[in-house]
Amino acid sequence: MISVSEALEALFALVIPLPAERVGLRHAAGRVLATPATAQRDQPPFAASAMDGYAISGQAQPGDRFLVIGEAAAGHAFDGTVRPGEAVRIFTGAPVPEGGTRVIIQEDVTRDGDTITLSDALDQGMHIRPAGGDFKAGDTIDAPLLLTPAHVALLASMNIPEVEVTRNPVVALIATGDELVMPGESPAPDQIIASNSLGLAAMFEAAGATTRMIPIAKDTESSLSQALAMAAGADLIVTIGGASVGDHDIVGQVAASQGLERSFYKIAMRPGKPLMAGRLGSSVLIGLPGNPVSSMVCGEIFVVPMLRKMLGLGAVPRARHRGALSAPLPANGPREHYMRARHDPSTNQVQAFERQDSSLLTVLAGSNALIARPPGDPARETGDEVEYLVLRQPKSGTY
Repeated sequence: MISVSEALEALFALVIPLPAERVGLRHAAGRVLATPATAQRDQPPFAASAMDGYAISGQAQPGDRFLVIGEAAAGHAFDGTVRPGEAVRIFTGAPVPEGGTRVIIQEDVTRDGDTITLSDALDQGMHIRPAGGDFKAGDTIDAPLLLTPAHVALLASMNIPEVEVTRNPVVALIATGDELVMPGESPAPDQIIASNSLGLAAMFEAAGATTRMIPIAKDTESSLSQALAMAAGADLIVTIGGASVGDHDIVGQVAASQGLERSFYKIAMRPGKPLMAGRLGSSVLIGLPGNPVSSMVCGEIFVVPMLRKMLGLGAVPRARHRGALSAPLPANGPREHYMRARHDPSTNQVQAFERQDSSLLTVLAGSNALIARPPGDPARETGDEVEYLVLRQPKSGTY
């Protein structure tokens, strides 16, 4: 068995960043910017009013009077020059007229016809946004970058209609086992529902992948061979179950018969010891354990970082944080253990669930963290610091 860090290193070696494609901004959120984007104009492109009020030229004192000579609104500039003693009615976002040096907010003005008088409590702000105050033509957004809605708005204001983004990795998911049926079907008394593939699909799509659900492969060489053929062309093939050492666990042998160049098999971790990976033709294949929690935890620890490297975000393991235990833990065994837990952000305390069986999806669904315990970690007391990983939330970008 190899360690988790050794397995991650081997998995990173199997994948490379994918090529870029061009998409419109409407479809850019959540994608990874592959090449720098350059602003095509200044923002704002002109000195703009930051408030509703009156643009004047020169100095202003309480009680001063000005003649209103025109109006400027957003998209409708005043075509003229404002001189000392004159004012232009102006609205937020409108271009400041030539000669304008200050905007007096409307709350500090009394207007009588075409004359305004400044109040005694005169605001001292200039209320003008300078041209290029946000960014200037030629400024760039560097890549790679996971684009948020705010980035999309920024790119739009730079007058960039399309961007180069990394192509989404295509992941083919193959659940294996005679005991599995899909949700909504009527299972026989000795069958269960295939939950792993749907949970993993949601996880991988939240990480930026496009998933293909291959029909369940039965525990026969012909069925699994057919499923692998249907998965051909995917960047990553993920099998679920059938990678252990039982008589019906045939993923390894069938994949080997089709040319799998195996990188490793078995990891010193729990949950998730029976994990296999290698290259199958043009695809990377990773065989996850069949136990529901094991497959989901391995997806978080191994597959999501692989997808991020494919997207150009680097070969980076899941981030680890430190928090204080709110309840004691017994000594850990010889394998690295990822314990389902609840983390309280208000106190930075973390508590492992008492039940850690790898079949209990209810416990995983109630968890927002995994406590990561190294091999041979001694018993821990309340208040001891431990490392934990934040479980990803769909569409949140949390990593």
